[in-house]
Amino acid sequence: MSKKDKSSRGKKHDSELAKGVLEITRSGVGYVVTDSEGGDIFVRPNDFNTALNGDTVRVTVVRENLSNGKREGRVTEVVNRKQSEFMGHIQVSANFAFFIPDSDKPMPDLYIPLDKLNGAKDKDRVLAKITKWDTINKKPEGEIVQVLLAEQESDIAMKGILVENGFPLVFEDDVMEEALRLPDVISASEIKKRKDMRDVLTFTIDPVDARDFDDAISIKKLKADLYEIGVHIADVSHYVTPGSILDDDAYQRATSVYLPDRVNPMLPERISNELCSLRPKEDKLTFSAIFQINLKGNVKDFWLGRTVIHSDHRYSYEDVQEIIEKKEGIYSEEVLLLNDLAQGFRAARFKDGAINFSSTEVRFKLDEKGKPIGIVVKESKEAHQLIEEFMLLANKTVAEYISKVKVNKKEVPFPYRIHDVPDEQKLTPFIAFAVKYGHKFDTSTPEKIASSFNQMLEDVKGKPEQHVLETLGIRTMAKAVYSADNIGHYGLAFEHYCHFTSPIRRYPDVMVHRVLESCLEGAPVFDKKMEEKCKHCSEMERSAMDCERAGNKYKQVEFLKEHIGEEFLGVISGVSGFGFWVETVEHKCEGLVSITGLSDYDDFRLIESEYSLVGRRSGRKFRMGDKVYIKVVSANLAKRQLDFDWVLKPEVDEKLNEETVVKPVPTRGRSKAKGGEKKKRKAE
Repeated sequence: MSKKDKSSRGKKHDSELAKGVLEITRSGVGYVVTDSEGGDIFVRPNDFNTALNGDTVRVTVVRENLSNGKREGRVTEVVNRKQSEFMGHIQVSANFAFFIPDSDKPMPDLYIPLDKLNGAKDKDRVLAKITKWDTINKKPEGEIVQVLLAEQESDIAMKGILVENGFPLVFEDDVMEEALRLPDVISASEIKKRKDMRDVLTFTIDPVDARDFDDAISIKKLKADLYEIGVHIADVSHYVTPGSILDDDAYQRATSVYLPDRVNPMLPERISNELCSLRPKEDKLTFSAIFQINLKGNVKDFWLGRTVIHSDHRYSYEDVQEIIEKKEGIYSEEVLLLNDLAQGFRAARFKDGAINFSSTEVRFKLDEKGKPIGIVVKESKEAHQLIEEFMLLANKTVAEYISKVKVNKKEVPFPYRIHDVPDEQKLTPFIAFAVKYGHKFDTSTPEKIASSFNQMLEDVKGKPEQHVLETLGIRTMAKAVYSADNIGHYGLAFEHYCHFTSPIRRYPDVMVHRVLESCLEGAPVFDKKMEEKCKHCSEMERSAMDCERAGNKYKQVEFLKEHIGEEFLGVISGVSGFGFWVETVEHKCEGLVSITGLSDYDDFRLIESEYSLVGRRSGRKFRMGDKVYIKVVSANLAKRQLDFDWVLKPEVDEKLNEETVVKPVPTRGRSKAKGGEKKKRKAE
């Protein structure tokens, strides 16, 4: 190799800047993942420049291999920290203390001044946060936020899930102080600026245990077949103003996080549960979409703007469902009318191409210590659909209005909620699988694909393959995100859509309110950073979903830990080369049946095209959607993993899956599943 060739392999240059997220491996080296075409940038530990795993950073490329395009760089700036709080242990000496984080990703210990221990003693498990770290200091400096008690194992686990995903557990003092300074009383001058809706019948419909009510519905009869129906949303943007400490903190969090035993709120309770919560019998400031709708469900006119309301009644979903079913109760006439309209909107949506996927959610029954003592499957009934349809109508109407606002022929930057068409690489194998069950797909247009999905979902109701086709169908779908580039919402079949209705718990809704207000005032705001903000909110939304999945999984493991050795009926929810996952029918808890344990019955191989494991000798098949009996053999809280054994029941197996499985034929004795293959299914 010539000298010229050698030098080209490691060409040095110190000019190219890139922005991305630093991912640190277990070995300690890092890669900055960027959106640029050049790919990831390798970073050595000495070049992290105070950056930690998950931080958004700017990096300078210092070396590039021209033969393979690989780049090496050094971090020049930490743009945004994913995580500022950490869990770990404290080591206290006579003059100082150090915090040692519990992390599988290398990071330095924190130096803790003795006046920042907050009551922590040597070897205590604690929550700490970074307070200072610059290039001069060898160690980052921090303070102890909270001492974690050993008896609070479940509480610590939930906090750990939040912290690992970048969600602070407490609000800073200056955030709380700013929230406390907000006025309790709504001034007469503020009311004069708004449409006064206080004399119109208004009510909220929420979960029975809800504490923040960010939406309400009003109804007033205008004439025989025409009604004024208002969708009123908490006016968070009135209290949380751009550039304020409250706003900066809310933006960083971007969303509330809902775990089985708690809510980690985006805003302090002073705002979320008091000032902005649309509590009954109180005047509240709102941002509203008010519609004139006839009895056929046709929207004749609408009005958007700021209002003041007075909620007359607070319903739970159960209250409204009882009115719908019994046709009686407080304000039953109005509730039944709203329900009829909502069901009409719902039917029209599906006719227009919205996809009717349904998902199952669970609620944990917890004792006073937060330990799960039962699991209840939540059903989506007409009461839920009533609220859903009117919120969808408001969201769609606001997005359509903004899309028509132009300044010098330019569209106003706006946080649309978008959903792309299905991924062809995922769709093709799914269609091939669905054909085996007699379902045909027209792929000529996105609309035809949606129609085919809906026809399939209708045809499979109550059939053995329903679970597998619904589950796999959902996996073909793109993920909905926020973006200033409006491509429409495929799943809802809306050309224009946004999130307007939940500003207490979602920051994009606050952004929507601000842009809408500026347009209504005739002075649209052009935010050049809108797409960057949308991307941040989408990322935090994904982190919140990761938290919620992890929290649910922990509670599942905690629940079934008390049922080791017991047998349950389940449905195969996933298949891989190292085993299959089973979700219990009764509790919706998912665990792995390892192929190691199955080897005593037969030599099983994965058939990817059929989403199944097939025994070479017996012909026994384990396919997604099949019902099987399992025994709970292990519940690992630290790893949030459940391990099951398949239970052979020849007398019932055939009845469970008459059309889809071959009767099992054992080949040898039975043993419990071995360890080492307890892998989790990737997030859908």
